[in-house]
This record gives sequence, structure tokens and C-alpha cells, in this order.
Amino acid sequence: MYVYKPAMNRTCCPQYTIRCHILDFKLAKSSKKVLKKMTRFLTKGEGAKGIVEPMESFNEDIGIGHVPSPCTSEVNRELEKPLKIVSLEEVPTSTEVHEKPQKDPAGDNGDPGQKHTSAEANATTESVYSNPKPGRGPDPDKPPCRKAKDLRRERKLKKLLQKQQQIGMADVSQHQEATCETPKALLLQHRDPQGNQPKSLEELTSESLSPDAVHQLEVRLVRSSPPNSQFRATFQESYQVYKRYQMAIHKDPPDKPTEQQYTRFLCQSPLQAENPPDGPDLGYGSFHQQYWLDGKIIAVGVIDILPRGVSSVYLYYDPDYAFLSLGVYSAVREIAFTTELQKTVPDICCYYMGFYIHSCPKMKYKGQYHPSELLCPETYNWVPIEKCRAKLDQSKYSRLHENPNSEDENRLQNLNKVLILYRNTMMPYNIYRRRQKRANDEAVVQQYANLVGQTCAERMVLYRN
Repeated sequence: MYVYKPAMNRTCCPQYTIRCHILDFKLAKSSKKVLKKMTRFLTKGEGAKGIVEPMESFNEDIGIGHVPSPCTSEVNRELEKPLKIVSLEEVPTSTEVHEKPQKDPAGDNGDPGQKHTSAEANATTESVYSNPKPGRGPDPDKPPCRKAKDLRRERKLKKLLQKQQQIGMADVSQHQEATCETPKALLLQHRDPQGNQPKSLEELTSESLSPDAVHQLEVRLVRSSPPNSQFRATFQESYQVYKRYQMAIHKDPPDKPTEQQYTRFLCQSPLQAENPPDGPDLGYGSFHQQYWLDGKIIAVGVIDILPRGVSSVYLYYDPDYAFLSLGVYSAVREIAFTTELQKTVPDICCYYMGFYIHSCPKMKYKGQYHPSELLCPETYNWVPIEKCRAKLDQSKYSRLHENPNSEDENRLQNLNKVLILYRNTMMPYNIYRRRQKRANDEAVVQQYANLVGQTCAERMVLYRN
């Protein structure tokens, strides 16, 4: 098992760790659309399989260097021709234009019903110009158009008045006459504090879980490392969804997504399972969040539950349900799940979305979840993503922290305290150096300690033989 750390200043696509604060999370308009689309599909069955609606902020199918193909339509070619500009001098001064019937050249041949050719029609159109006829205006028999906002306000006022009558409030008519000229005042006075509040994330995600819905969606959390009985029982079904996803979305050949590759990639984990008394009910470690639709798995989110947050590792789904925008939907559900964990474990306050790659559209969408922060690769301080975009537009790799004098507080300061595992014995580096002297050992240990920092170098063990 290996844990990698990218060399940010040397890689072609720098990967910045990104996280979202769940306590201040604000649902974007595009995410609300996805939740409502899922609700319509579950409650009414609305939605067509195989149709993927592009999101406002990102599209999973767009790659780097995508160039739209030129359109060869005949209509577009006609539109591209330059328009003829007519000066005012060419327009007749008289406002009345008498159009004389044109002689049909075919009429001399005894065929008056034959139409003009396109060339003759163009010539006639270019030679005769008339002022546009004045409009008739709005229909006097129809009521004047009104703004939708005013109609909503009127309906709201009507409902409030009906509610007052139902509860037996005295003299409603006089109150209406006193306030009919100022409906805003009545709305503000009798506004329902519950009804006008925006729905919370929990309410939006629970709307689609009605028992009377056409489709039933269930989200199950199973431990993947070490695997529990539920994970083993659903392994084959989950793997088949992964295989279809890799072949359809990432164009993998059928022999590439094997069971062994799937297990190594998304099932095995370097995290140790722990279940402390002050932790969440399911404990810490690696899990699969399975989305069951009408008794079958349609998507799986791979997550790690950590003492200070939930980390999203990977998502795969059945390509037949791509029209539901399951990538966005699962991310919102994972944020809602993290919010639930925070109620019992206050230290869990962040949702980690893996890596943010500013130059890659498939990874850049993560910045739409607000508020998000990026980890500075030099000082290891969190910086709001709004302050990072301008720097990343100029350079793929950038020091995100604004203070040029700031340094990593956890940088290596004492090499002698680095722990070494040598001949089945754990020892600090100063003792190991006396026992085993090698020409390149110090450089290797120095490089390792610089990468992990002083704190981790004193907690982790570097193996040497």
C-alpha cells in the first residue's frame, strides 16, 4: 500500500487539495435544479433515460481542448452573406407606396400561373422599399398584462385574508379597506415566518424519499475496509456498475476494469477502522455509499470518514441514469451526510472533495460548492478559492498564500527525531545513523521528512533495510 504526494511545482497539472465548510454551505442554483430533477423523477417518474442535461457550471462530457466543429448548414451560409445597406436617399419621400402589379413574363407565353424565379424575386425586393405599417397596439378587449410578481403578491394577499376569515378575526373587511392600497404592508405584517424561509439542505434531499413516490431511492452506507457482510453481499453488483461506468464514461476496454483492479483501486484502504466512543456510530475509516433505486444499485460514492471531516474519494454510476446528474446529486447528498455527522461529532466540520485542477474542466467544477478553500502548497494554509482564481489563471502552479514571508509552521526542523524502522526495530534517525552509515541515507531521509513535515515524521515510520 502506497500513499503518494504530488510534486506540485513539477507536475503538468498541479492538484490543489480542496475542502468545503459545511456549516456555512450555500446551495448553488444549479445544484437545486439537480435536486428538483431527482425529486420529479422519483415522485412522478419524469425524465428520459439516455438524455444528459448539461449543467450551468460544468459538463462531465467536455474535455480539454474541445473545439466545436464548424457548421455547414445552407441557412448559416445565407446568414453569413453581407447585408445590403440602403441609405435614406434611396427611400422614396412619399409615405404612400403604390405597388403596381408586375408583369408576369410567363403570362406572354400563355402561362400566367407560373411563379417568378428566385433571381427576379430578389431584384423586386431590392428595388421596392416601403415603410413598415403602424402597429395596432394592445387588444382593448383583453385585460392589460401584469407582472408575475404582482400576481403572486395578489394571490398571497388573498390567501392571508382567507386565513384571517377562517380563524374568525373580527372586522376583516375594515382591515382590508385600510390596507388595500398598501398590500406590501399587509404581507410584511402577516408574513408566515416558516413559509417564506428557503428550504434547508435536509429538506431538499428528503423531499425525494416519500413512500408514495413512483420510484424508491435508498442510500446505504457499508464499510469497505475491512469489508463487512453487507459489502461482501453486494460486491458483484457494485463491481458491475463500476465496470459499465469505466467502459461508457472513460472508454476503458472490457478487459481493463477487472475485479482485482476494482478492489485495489476503490476497496482497499490505508486507513485503519476505528470506533471510539466519542466518534460517529459507524466509526472512522473507508466506506461505500450505495444508491439503491427500486432495489438495484445505480451509483456508489466512495468516501472516508475522518475525525475532522468526510473525504470524497470517487463516484461511479450506471450510465443509463446519467440524465439524473448523479455526480452533482451525490456530492450534495454527501454534504448533507457530513452535516448529520457534525450534529453528533462537532469536530467533523468539512467536506473534502479531493483535488482541484484549475486547468481541467472535469475537476474545476468542484469550486462551485460554496464556501470552498484551497490548500497553499508552500505554507499549507487554507485560502478562499475566490482569492486563488486570478493567480491560477496566470499560472498553473502558484503560491496561494498572500503573505510572501509566511512559512510552513510544520516544516522540518530536527532531522534527528525522524522515526526509522530498521531490522524490526523502531528508532530515531540519530540512533539509526550510528548503527548504519550510508552515503545517500541522509539525503533520502531529508527528502522524506521535508515532504511529510516534522509532525508526521515523528509519528510515521520510514522503512530502511
